[in-house]
Amino acid sequence: MSTELKSHLPPAEAIGQQIRLVLAEDLGTGDLTAELIPTDSESSVQVVCRETAVLCGTAWFAEVFRQCDPGIELEWSAADGDLVSGDQVLCRMRGKTRALLTGERTGLNYLQTLSGTASLARRYAEAVAGTGVRILDTRKTLPGLRLQQKYAVVCGGCHNHRIGLYDAILIKENHILAAGSIAGAMAVALERAGGVEVEIEVESLEELEQALGAGAKRVLLDNFDLDQLREAVALNAGRARLEASGGVGLTAIRGIAETGIDDISVGALTKDVTAVDLSMRFV
Repeated sequence: MSTELKSHLPPAEAIGQQIRLVLAEDLGTGDLTAELIPTDSESSVQVVCRETAVLCGTAWFAEVFRQCDPGIELEWSAADGDLVSGDQVLCRMRGKTRALLTGERTGLNYLQTLSGTASLARRYAEAVAGTGVRILDTRKTLPGLRLQQKYAVVCGGCHNHRIGLYDAILIKENHILAAGSIAGAMAVALERAGGVEVEIEVESLEELEQALGAGAKRVLLDNFDLDQLREAVALNAGRARLEASGGVGLTAIRGIAETGIDDISVGALTKDVTAVDLSMRFV
């Protein structure tokens, strides 16, 4: 795993806490079906990928089986961020059959969902390759999977926007209305930022001018068409970092990137996820 990926991986304690919650959700008072298997039975299994994908979620998968039985042996043949192909074996495990069966669905749920996120992120990153534009995620993540999906986005070659409401200020339309004006909202934000980044959303070139005049150094251009984006870049003249947002899909993203803006935020990275097809086979 690269240094960058390690820096985005949540602490082991946080991963352990998450897994305790999801196993409790699935297990309840116990795995009634696994209890049909003799307690001393041991098995070997392997997880196989059925399609080309970017692997992600190995730490969560491993923690599932560690909590089911610390004696399970796990060996990976691929790592987070790797591009894997159909019918490729991702890992092999050996241990108590009951524990392997109990952890199967929960472990695969993490691996297939996060790999799906990472794989989609890779498609977006490839779509803007060579333009210098960063593709950013949003807060439109699956509930309870914020840190996991943010990590998967990085595994796929894209970038994180703010993690939550606590690590940056993003002034949106309703904040501006509540504050009375763009200038008023910016003044309060800059006064109270305390070192965190301040970004403001605008919906027209006129609002962009107001934001720049109020000292904005990062501006989100909401639902601008290509001509408006080009005009915004010219008007900005390098004064602030410009981010395009609003219904961005794979078919249009290259054209948006070529307008000269700096960033494109894409909610689809984390909310329109198709799980990767994986299976766990007893061998």
